[in-house]
Amino acid sequence: MSTTKTIQSALISVFSKEGLEPIVRQLHEQNVTLYSTGGTEEFITNLGIPVVPVEEVTSYPSILGGRVKTLHPKIFGGILNRQENAGDVQEMIDFEIPQIDLVIVDLYPFEKTVASGASEADIIEKIDIGGISLIRAAAKNFKDTVIVASVKEYAMLLDLISTQNGATTLEQRKVLATRAFHVSSHYDTAIFNYFNTDETYFKTSIDNGQILRYGENPHQKGFFFGDFDTMFTKLHGKELSYNNLLDVDAAVNLILEFKENQPTFAILKHNNACGLATRSTMKDAYLAALAGDPTSAFGGVLIANGKIDLATAHEINSLFCEVVIAPSYDDEAIAILSEKKNRIILVQHDVALPNRQVRTCLNGLLVQDKNNVTDSKSDLKTVTNTAPTEQEIDDLLFASKICKNTKSNTIVFAKNSTLVASGTGQTSRVDALKQAIEKATTFGFDLHGAVMASDAFFPFPDCVEIAHNAGITAVIQPGGSIKDELSINFCNENKVAMVFTGTRHFKH
Repeated sequence: MSTTKTIQSALISVFSKEGLEPIVRQLHEQNVTLYSTGGTEEFITNLGIPVVPVEEVTSYPSILGGRVKTLHPKIFGGILNRQENAGDVQEMIDFEIPQIDLVIVDLYPFEKTVASGASEADIIEKIDIGGISLIRAAAKNFKDTVIVASVKEYAMLLDLISTQNGATTLEQRKVLATRAFHVSSHYDTAIFNYFNTDETYFKTSIDNGQILRYGENPHQKGFFFGDFDTMFTKLHGKELSYNNLLDVDAAVNLILEFKENQPTFAILKHNNACGLATRSTMKDAYLAALAGDPTSAFGGVLIANGKIDLATAHEINSLFCEVVIAPSYDDEAIAILSEKKNRIILVQHDVALPNRQVRTCLNGLLVQDKNNVTDSKSDLKTVTNTAPTEQEIDDLLFASKICKNTKSNTIVFAKNSTLVASGTGQTSRVDALKQAIEKATTFGFDLHGAVMASDAFFPFPDCVEIAHNAGITAVIQPGGSIKDELSINFCNENKVAMVFTGTRHFKH
């Protein structure tokens, strides 16, 4: 038997009628018998095209306020029958079941209804039963039946029936069936997550994946699953890579900590801040951030918490950087930044980020709540005889925000709302501290009067001793070591202020 099938009959039952008219007209021109229900039937009738109501096939009216329309053996028999099976063919004749070659469905908008803040009663009514059943039935029987389960597939269907005179190949039907099963599984996942309160279950479905040039390295495939265009408007530059996206994610999370601050500018490299400063103007904030580590800034990702003006753009333009991100730009600034062909320029929109973080681990996944705790003045507990000054408190909180968003083990030095240096991703906190001191020295920073932040407690007093000898006058850390007193005693003996926050900020 030929695997190519010509559509002679179609059942159409859709929520959205957008884009449907040309398909209906093309099917009519090809003498396809159309079956339909409710609003879709009325839509087709208004086009002046003949349509058979499903009720005429089933001899049963739409009942329960429209909840039950297509759920009937004469409909599902027409979809599910195996045309090469003699028994099925005979039963179709015995029970006077019409053949249905094409099913077009567009489900009730469950996710949109939930997002709109509708009542539970309205949400429940948007759980499609007949539509999802039609999709699964037609997709299961793809050898004989064509299934179009979404408005997204209308263009493909119209092209097929127009260029192939209503005929489809087995391969084409299988592609559409695969997409239909994606629609049904995505739909069910959304419903499950609406109802679910058991955190030991994890289901997710994302239907707008993007193929990247490659992954972390050229020999690795890379994909991004998410709605990038909701978060950003891309004004200029090449396509973002896998590594670009990781750096953009780190940048967005870091600058969120400074959303309400005065003009703040950050420069990141490999997910860590190599420069960050708050100043009265964006230009000054950028220049201070760049001074923190101009070497690492080369090829970095730049992000601002406010508008990038012309003066700032002029300064940025002399630096080779991969990505620039800001909530807005002066028109003249965009023109300047666009002079570099490949430089990616993004406008960041105010979009809520997920509250859960997910990553692969072994043969499964790790899922955790996002670290939404930002240390504030009310969290600080002074544990030393010397209390930090107001300026030191500001710098301690500033350093803590950076520390929270830097790979562990980490030490961060800050002074006058400026990232002076950091030690990142080290296997010991002492190594991180020594790295930070070396970087500060390399770039000519005076650490006297600077403050230090640590992502975790000090099990020994060696870190505070090394920091003090370098000029650090105040320290912020979570505390909680059984040997906290050793560090506290050293600070007391040397008039170093130290505060505990009670919150660890590991970032692995």
